[in-house]
Amino acid sequence: MRVEGEGMSGSTPLETAQLQGSDVRETTPAPASVQRIAVAPPGKSTRARRGPYASTPARRAQIVRAALASFAEHGYERASLRDIAARAELTHAALLRHFASKDELLLAALAQRDDDDEEMARRIMLSRVPAEQVLSNVLADEFAHPEHQRNWLAITVAATNPNHPAHGFFIARRERMRQHFSSGRLATAHDSEEVTADDKITMLLAIIDGLRIQALLDPSRQTLPLLETFMRMIMTDNEARN
Repeated sequence: MRVEGEGMSGSTPLETAQLQGSDVRETTPAPASVQRIAVAPPGKSTRARRGPYASTPARRAQIVRAALASFAEHGYERASLRDIAARAELTHAALLRHFASKDELLLAALAQRDDDDEEMARRIMLSRVPAEQVLSNVLADEFAHPEHQRNWLAITVAATNPNHPAHGFFIARRERMRQHFSSGRLATAHDSEEVTADDKITMLLAIIDGLRIQALLDPSRQTLPLLETFMRMIMTDNEARN
């Protein structure tokens, strides 16, 4: 699934001139879910430094944000390195000096998306939102933009193939999420058997993906309150406090 591109060697004089003299392209205003990951507002450039004078970590972060926007809008298969480079205000060749392939960019974008969600969750918890509502608040923006949600869900489904570049990422992600849970009984009207932390994360991921599908099938249906109900069922007192 690697994408062939221009060489990894330094920019030619023509490329340097294009990079230093190019104008930022006009773009259509994006919805909130893309605005929080967009690289630059329409018609404006945020580049303080260019070319070899830009710091590599800052440039890589800019490219990853551009990839997030491109994957959200187009999906993984239809997103192109050239589109991502344009969003990051780079030439294709310059992008390839930071990321060798679209597969590599996908993994970086998924990791950044998780980091953004975790940071948002921390801010929500500091605002003293009830624990069972934290996750639904994190997911609210995704559920408000079905086209982007459909594209991210398609990546998740494709990654069930062991040969998919993101397969290992989602396996590791499940293990990271499991650490937030402990074994306990479900809070139901009847006594229940104890469920392990592994059981809880399996059920949680299943219900989130299921609610995504139901929301896409019927956008008028309010599905996130069901997630809050489920969180109340599986959370122990310690998990609710943490």
